[in-house]
Amino acid sequence: MDEIKKEFPIFNKRDMVYLDNAATSQKPQEVIDSVYNYYLETNGNAGRGSHELSMINQAIMESTRKKVASFIGVSDEKNIVFTKGSTEGLNIIAFGYALDNLEEGDEIVLGISNHHANIVPWQEIARIKKLRIRYLYLDEFGNLDIKQLSYIFNKNTKIISISTVVNTTGVIQKFKDIIEISHRYNVKVVLDCAQSIMHFKHEFEKWDVDFAVFSGHKIFSAQGVGVLYGKKQLLEKTRPLIYGGDMVEYVTESSATYKDVPHKFEGGTQNVAAISTLTKSIEYMEKIGYDRIKKIEDKLTMYATFAINTLDFIETYYTENVEKVGIIAFNVKGVHSHDTAFILDNKGVAVRSGQHCTAPLLSYMGINSCCRMSLGIYNDEKDVDRLIEGLLEVKRIFLDK
Repeated sequence: MDEIKKEFPIFNKRDMVYLDNAATSQKPQEVIDSVYNYYLETNGNAGRGSHELSMINQAIMESTRKKVASFIGVSDEKNIVFTKGSTEGLNIIAFGYALDNLEEGDEIVLGISNHHANIVPWQEIARIKKLRIRYLYLDEFGNLDIKQLSYIFNKNTKIISISTVVNTTGVIQKFKDIIEISHRYNVKVVLDCAQSIMHFKHEFEKWDVDFAVFSGHKIFSAQGVGVLYGKKQLLEKTRPLIYGGDMVEYVTESSATYKDVPHKFEGGTQNVAAISTLTKSIEYMEKIGYDRIKKIEDKLTMYATFAINTLDFIETYYTENVEKVGIIAFNVKGVHSHDTAFILDNKGVAVRSGQHCTAPLLSYMGINSCCRMSLGIYNDEKDVDRLIEGLLEVKRIFLDK
């Protein structure tokens, strides 16, 4: 892991323990170089001209689209739409597909553990179309309780949208079972894969998911690029979210026709520099391999979970008897999460604090906020030890009186 860490220049510039990988990953040198080289050699506007730079940029987009499709188990790259991130992808699904294809009285099922980006758009279209939102709650271990589906689903249920991995707790949901059950009821399934794409291989066609989204910056790419996957027949029924240049086929004074999928969703000047880094980041992921990533994470997560749970002044959430990635949610008892994170930051340890864009989940758990440590492939046991030292300092300042 020391060798891996050397590939990430930020750790040469900062003496810190970075445990906020669920928010964004740090970037390896080859991804950083690709951004620099893009602006140095090939900066241009894709699809806006017949000159060399324009055509190079269009080629970058389409080659990246093919790379992404292969990476996530999709045979037709036309099912891949570039977005700014998971949030935009979810909004396209909600406002482009659901708004047109659902009727008053229809129902949408959401996981109580969803990120706000996978709740708020659905709330808004529910308000507009007078739909009903129902929630799938958790079992005692932090899993979505699949047994509830037989009571929730009915003839009005049209969509279920869940996170594959909960961004606050790291619990891996039984999403394959949910897809299979949902399709028995003719319910479309949306997966928010923002927190899972780093941790295990995704095979969207094999899983038979209807829509899925993820953000590139979680897997080492530049920020500002994400992916929306949809089955072709569903994307064709989905309206664009952004209207304007380069997504149109023909425009008159009174009407316009749009390009075919996926280009009708990619209006405006695209962030080709960020899109191009997806290829580099996927190549980096493939070089390491998901098997090695899992091996590193599992070992370190076990070490961190044991170390934190030995501290009697710490409360952790959903760390036992559940399949999860390298994320641990915790609180110092009697201390606000922001205070804990502030002291840890002063000790050079970066963790997340607050509600993590999962306020309904925290309300369900009966807490107002928590800290979250999230591990990456460049972390090691020394990083966990520094976290523990920081937590002991929190105890000394707030609890030892």
